[in-house]
Amino acid sequence: MANKTEKNNMPNAHLHELFVDELKDILGAERQLLKGLKKMASTAHSKKLRSAFETHLQQTEGQIERLRSVFSSLDMTPRGKKCKAMEGLLAEADEIIEEFQDSPEVLDAALVAAAQKVEHYEIASYGCLVTYAKLMEHDEVKELLGQTLAEEKETDELLTEIAMSDSNVAPIV
Repeated sequence: MANKTEKNNMPNAHLHELFVDELKDILGAERQLLKGLKKMASTAHSKKLRSAFETHLQQTEGQIERLRSVFSSLDMTPRGKKCKAMEGLLAEADEIIEEFQDSPEVLDAALVAAAQKVEHYEIASYGCLVTYAKLMEHDEVKELLGQTLAEEKETDELLTEIAMSDSNVAPIV
């Protein structure tokens, strides 16, 4: 971690503690999400949706590795903290699975909605982290976090596409 002298020389050093706290939060969130994505993938009825969840599961594993690189770049040990927001979003996904398990077409639509709530949380979190890194001139960190932000946006767009072409559309009878 940057020592006091280094922090004083860092542009916008007042953001440093917030930045580190947010990094710990998103690392915890990503770790929690691994379990949630496994459950959502196994519950999805649509092959397209299941594949999207499985792909994002692999991306999430890579994003965790990228976060470890971020911590390393800052000379810090990668330590996450329990993310209460992700915990709530995943609890809501569990409720949806239980409530709509007997209605596959509705369940898939509900899973897309739950997953997009997660993606929007991640987009907001990574967007803030990229901004903080830019303001503190952590260029390498900004690039790493920016890669993850782009992946989260792509996943959100894919989920919208699945919703509009598959899960939210009534089957032709």
